[in-house]
Amino acid sequence: MKILSKITRILLIMVLLSALSQEAFSQRVRFGLYAEPLISWFSSDTKASVNDGARPGFAYGLTFNTYFAKNYAFSSGISIINASGRLNYNDTLLIRFKNSNTELLPGENVVYKIQYVGIPLGVDLKTNQIGYTTFFGNASLMPKVVIGGKGDIPAAGIEDENITKELSLFNLGYQLTLGMEYSLGGSTAIVLGLGFENNFLDITSDHPEQPVDKIRQYMIRFRLGLNF
Repeated sequence: MKILSKITRILLIMVLLSALSQEAFSQRVRFGLYAEPLISWFSSDTKASVNDGARPGFAYGLTFNTYFAKNYAFSSGISIINASGRLNYNDTLLIRFKNSNTELLPGENVVYKIQYVGIPLGVDLKTNQIGYTTFFGNASLMPKVVIGGKGDIPAAGIEDENITKELSLFNLGYQLTLGMEYSLGGSTAIVLGLGFENNFLDITSDHPEQPVDKIRQYMIRFRLGLNF
């Protein structure tokens, strides 16, 4: 019943977006829905903490494009991003969870599972339609806020503990996406794309007894969507 309810909600949103897009088409506005399986990983500027492997994740959201010329649009929307990564620390340090603290020994790793809400702000460029196909490129800034965070320490048997105390609330990155639209008739099209995201700011909060480092997050995103 829960799955059926979610599917019904998605279908209602699709119908509403389609109606809005057709109503606003004369003003060159398009809406879209997308889902993105992704791979994410960390980098560090110090040897005290190092990346320990990439991890899968998932994002989904809405897009909103306002065309100021035939093939050029300002792009925005909203994105919910579930991304993660693994860090290995070379010194003993204290990891702060919401309800407890845990000592991490040298050589042990921490898995960070982070949920963000982001609002991309960018420009969308596309080719003229070739048959049923249009190719596009998008460049966007991605400001985002942490809305949840879980942490695992496998060596200590800790899993899915609230780790938001160890995370910076805000981050900013850029996205580059290339892809194609396949027309289903009118303004409706299936979207396939491949994107890369690089975040500028430190994702972790450095507490006094922890090493001073800058941990950045990267993502490769595989887009499947529907534009109206």
